[in-house]
Amino acid sequence: MEEGLGFAHFISQVDAMGKVVLTLLLALSIASWYLMVTKAVANWGAHKRANAFLKKFWGASSLQEMRATLSETSADNAFSDLARQALTVSDGHQSGVEKLLVAGGTAEYLTRVLRNGIDQEAIKTEYGLTVLASAGSAAPFIGLFGTVWGIYHALVQIGMSGQGTLDKVAGPVGEALIMTALGLAVAIPAVLAYNSFTRRNRLWLAQLDNFAHDLYALVTMGEKKD
Repeated sequence: MEEGLGFAHFISQVDAMGKVVLTLLLALSIASWYLMVTKAVANWGAHKRANAFLKKFWGASSLQEMRATLSETSADNAFSDLARQALTVSDGHQSGVEKLLVAGGTAEYLTRVLRNGIDQEAIKTEYGLTVLASAGSAAPFIGLFGTVWGIYHALVQIGMSGQGTLDKVAGPVGEALIMTALGLAVAIPAVLAYNSFTRRNRLWLAQLDNFAHDLYALVTMGEKKD
């Protein structure tokens, strides 16, 4: 009896609508876990590269040494990319429209360059968060819909059979409630990951914004802040 009411029996009994619900939950689960793993690895690598770059960058004693550090470092993190853009402004190697922008004031142009660099990084950090947020908010309702649909069919079958005893009701209702459990199983990890990545992005961009302020002082004053 217990084997007959197991998960395999539930899968074999679901109708077309139930299979659609299961497919949606499976798709959301796969997408969520893929993003969770890839973003976690990418964030770890970004922090490691950024810390290594900042250690070398702030170890330089002059702008020339900082330029040398940048030339030896690939643009594999947001901090090195922002520093390269800022020092390019100070070198005056602009062309075309950029020359017109610099003519309006180097400090103002540098501010726009740094702000644009931070905005571009903010866009990159948002990658995948919409999917996680959607999975976290939609999965419980998808599972609930599957539960309601399953209970409806269970009640129809009970009504047709004319038997409403506990052994007849427990199986179909229990199988329908599995949909709710599956929805929660998809949503909970997605919500936790979304909150974690959102917090990480906020701290990351705040650190990048502070670095941009230091770069601004370096380029406009010509020396490193103490």
